[in-house]
Amino acid sequence: MNSNIEISQTLFSMIAQAGQAALDATGPEQAIAVLMKACHETLGDRQAHLKPGALKTGEHQYLVAGAFFVTPDKKYHMLTGSIGFPAEQQRLMIPIDGGHPGHVYETRQKLILKNTDEHGAFRQYLKSSRMGSALYAPMLWEGNFIGQLLVAAQARNTMRDLDLDALVAIAKIATAVWVAKGGLAWTVSNYPPENGFYAGKEGVSP
Repeated sequence: MNSNIEISQTLFSMIAQAGQAALDATGPEQAIAVLMKACHETLGDRQAHLKPGALKTGEHQYLVAGAFFVTPDKKYHMLTGSIGFPAEQQRLMIPIDGGHPGHVYETRQKLILKNTDEHGAFRQYLKSSRMGSALYAPMLWEGNFIGQLLVAAQARNTMRDLDLDALVAIAKIATAVWVAKGGLAWTVSNYPPENGFYAGKEGVSP
């Protein structure tokens, strides 16, 4: 098993490389997608699904990652730069006060759900299945909450405290890159989205 030092070195390397790649990207959503792809490929215990109780019958390990930006009217979180989400949910729209994204919006605080079964308030917004472990990191710009990053896995206890720390660091890079590349104006011009998938506050069924 990797030590915390080895894990930290891997995460630091990912942050540095993904950060530069995001700076080199041609647009705001492309930059976010680069960062989310790196998180998707690196974060989480890659052996978690092998542990007893990590997966229920019929489940399999996979991860999703993406950014949810607050829409101009502050009614929704709009999915952007997603990795691993179903194609029809490329522009998933979650009510601003829905589930744990709503909690992060309200509190402006990072959040880790190591095992979502232990959180009765967890809502399934991913159409393909319920996720078992999740990370959330807020994006704050000049005191304003503009969005949040999400990384989630189906296997319970995939996400660790070190992964949350890394996602928080990525969120700060994502915020700066998003603003620098015109992401605030992009959100205005792309809302409401033509391909919006609007979830209810209580979530969706697979």
